[in-house]
Amino acid sequence: MIRIGLRAHDYGKQPPLLLADTLAALKPASIQLALAKAFLSAPPAGGLSPGYARAIRDTFADRGIAIAVLGCYINPVHPDPEIRENSLRRFEEHLRYARDFGCALVGTETGSCNPDCSWHPDTEKPETFDLLCSSIDRLVTYAEKCGSIVAVEAVADQHTVHSIEAMAKLLERFPSPALRVIYDPVNLIPIKGLQENQADFFNRAFDAFGDRIAAIHAKDFRMENGRRGDGIPAGTGELDYPSLIEIIKRRKPDIDILLENGKPETITRVRTEWA
Repeated sequence: MIRIGLRAHDYGKQPPLLLADTLAALKPASIQLALAKAFLSAPPAGGLSPGYARAIRDTFADRGIAIAVLGCYINPVHPDPEIRENSLRRFEEHLRYARDFGCALVGTETGSCNPDCSWHPDTEKPETFDLLCSSIDRLVTYAEKCGSIVAVEAVADQHTVHSIEAMAKLLERFPSPALRVIYDPVNLIPIKGLQENQADFFNRAFDAFGDRIAAIHAKDFRMENGRRGDGIPAGTGELDYPSLIEIIKRRKPDIDILLENGKPETITRVRTEWA
């Protein structure tokens, strides 16, 4: 079975009840919920509570929608130590209440040496990876205490974890069950494109860290003027989704696949194509 979900904030920033009704019409199995991106009036830093989290969980659950990932995308290698510290505290707050949202996973990318997470020449240096590991160590230790999970996502040619090999290296450093992967195959394609068959590329990722994949992001890309352009709905570009879905069904059945940059018609189409 394929569990097709959505990123909640792709469907407009709304009050929780209205957003839940909007999404319910599309019948997703699950959502990725980034509070500040999805809700008109999300709680400020330090404003989460078990009661608030349960109320949000119940609002979506009453409409048959599970919260698969709680999005809290930070820059864990931010060059400003004060901003980095505040971001880590915000992530810890999400870890603390994740279970009350009915969700174990709190997701982030791995950041860059630029405040906005754009490309910087120092991001792939060993000392930046060490700084990331310091942040991840803190978050994983906290997650273990809360019974929640830190879920990291790679971005090729841009972020600290920028390749299959870099992700495997991070996971080897932290064998804890409280560290898992959000696998976005498009994000891992180098900006100048692949030098290998796509099915081989997918299998190489699953061989390297498939046992640690906890959720999957689905979007698409096209090569334009020798560079990867992404941000288009799944199944409308060049990603070999038939091969990817076959691998997922075989190696990660029933995992949450969260559509990015989708439109209402996207979820209807992929349900038919991926069945």
